[in-house]
Amino acid sequence: MSVALRDIGPVMLIGAGKMGLALAKGWLDAGLPSGNLVLVDPNPGDAAKELAQDYELTISTEAVGLLPNVLVLAVKPQIIDSVLASLQPVTGAHTLAISIAAGIDIARLSRGLGMGRIVRTMPNTPAQIGKGITGLVAGPDVTAQGRAVAEALLLAAGAVVWLDAENQLDAVTAVSGSGPAYVFHLVEALAAAAKAQGLPDAIAEQLARQTVIGSAALMEADTSAPAVLRQNVTSPNGTTAAGLAVLMGENGLTELVGRTVDAARVRSEELGRR
Repeated sequence: MSVALRDIGPVMLIGAGKMGLALAKGWLDAGLPSGNLVLVDPNPGDAAKELAQDYELTISTEAVGLLPNVLVLAVKPQIIDSVLASLQPVTGAHTLAISIAAGIDIARLSRGLGMGRIVRTMPNTPAQIGKGITGLVAGPDVTAQGRAVAEALLLAAGAVVWLDAENQLDAVTAVSGSGPAYVFHLVEALAAAAKAQGLPDAIAEQLARQTVIGSAALMEADTSAPAVLRQNVTSPNGTTAAGLAVLMGENGLTELVGRTVDAARVRSEELGRR
């Protein structure tokens, strides 16, 4: 089942921060009528005001006056309980709630809203340019139609993957949610290594940055497994092989990334228990 954004009906976005605005712009550009979207933020920033002006949107300081078909919760986990309580008056009999609040489980969202039509998600920051990936898990009362609506909205930010169990979202958070930061740090490390080899700072940073950008674009264009792409770059006994011998050796990159992801997953679980 698929749903067109123009057919979803009223959507209320709670929280006009970077991720919320990235999603909103994606929806509008993909066909959601601007008259069907209301932004709710008690302190909207310049970016929210600019988006509202560009697309003729309404920004409200509180959720009033509309029973939306879809509520999208894009607020910080620290304020989620007070936000949920304020949304009960605008939660109708057929409202679907989609949450991108990290670590807040479906049971807690359901208690706060007084209903179980909830899809919990974990997008990542490349959603800002439509290159994200989002993990989704549906609550017990979400219908096939509800899943299709959630998927249509999140596809505007990039790829989507449905999960079988809610606890898998902690792993998604640790891999793709936090993953962009790992990649950016790799660029930092590669640039630092280039500088240590005597290259000027600006050139070192350009080489590191464009290497990752180009490699990502190549991986998007070529569907071969990453291992195959790696092998295609590696000549026997060549320079790449010498470097990979360090990265793939004992206590190398695979083990380090494994520890990194595990630490992020544990922290995601801890935040969910608060």
